Amino acid sequence: MSFWNCYQGKKVLLTGHTGFKGSWLAIWLKELGAEVYGYSLAPNSSKDNFVTCKLEKELHHFEGDVRNAAKLKAYFQEVKPDIAFHLAAQPLVLLSYLEPAETFATNLMGVVNFFEAVRQTPSVKAAVNITSDKCYDNKEWVWGYRENDPMGGKDPYSASKGCAELITTSYINSFFTGENTCAVATGRAGNVIGGGDWAADRIVPDYFRAVNADEKLVLRNPDATRPWQHVLEPLSGYLTLGAMLFLQGKKYAGGWNFGPLDANNYPVKELIDKLKQMEGSGNYSISENVIQHHEANFLKLDVSKSVSQLKWQPVLNFDETVKFTVEGYQAEKNKEAVLKSRIQQIQDYTKKALDKASWASNPSNSTNL
Repeated sequence: MSFWNCYQGKKVLLTGHTGFKGSWLAIWLKELGAEVYGYSLAPNSSKDNFVTCKLEKELHHFEGDVRNAAKLKAYFQEVKPDIAFHLAAQPLVLLSYLEPAETFATNLMGVVNFFEAVRQTPSVKAAVNITSDKCYDNKEWVWGYRENDPMGGKDPYSASKGCAELITTSYINSFFTGENTCAVATGRAGNVIGGGDWAADRIVPDYFRAVNADEKLVLRNPDATRPWQHVLEPLSGYLTLGAMLFLQGKKYAGGWNFGPLDANNYPVKELIDKLKQMEGSGNYSISENVIQHHEANFLKLDVSKSVSQLKWQPVLNFDETVKFTVEGYQAEKNKEAVLKSRIQQIQDYTKKALDKASWASNPSNSTNL
């Protein structure tokens, strides 16, 4: 994994850089030698990864709402980025039931405003819109969704992500077809875990909140199966995709899935049991009587397109995914060394990826990965 030195010396603009994935992506881009510019709302709390890593001192930080089209476009035209990633969103399914109008306004018009800014800023050569595995019309079948499967969504959040994909396709076909226009793609991933995520109503942050408060975690959907992946897995996919768009253009336009291999699809209960084993503490109960909104029970992605065409592949098995996650939360106990710990995990992950790629490319290795 090298990303072909694509980001060295480039101006990269991120929306949503104060969020969980956005903050990790900003750190990685800095390590790759990029000049990182961020446009986002302020962090939600002092526990957020952006705050604990003190990233405001490490990059160009600009506070703004993606629903403010004029402000976003002005920032693009001031920065003149080479590459742009759109991560700003309302990211929570349950919150989308409480605030559907705000969810749609952010997740739809935020995408429109992002692409309006991109197409009116000639310096941008590659743009990646980060959506979600929940963009698909989920039939809860046993095989993974492919990039050409229908978009959908039963809840407001999922529907907004399906719409975000349709918006992206519309902009690709309407405004980014010319030879000198930006190369545009979407990255689809979900159920990303790792240190620095303290969002409400997410199972891993809920687990660590319960551990820290010495309380029992209540599982509302213990048998739901998800494609668990450490945050660095999809980020490596986004960075690969961004580099390929920048270096080779529209050949890599369109949608791309980034998820674990089938072996990493585990029920919620098994994830919590593994967290307990590695963390060494925590307890939970299973609620059978909570009235809840619809949540998908089974969802996974087919990543064969990314594996075959981008030469991207997931690196961590389930135990490694949980181990990286636990170590990420434990690192936050030393408030002066959180950023150093994040960088070390990126380096460890990169080494594993390079080792795996080297091993897989050796024709003498006939055992399946």
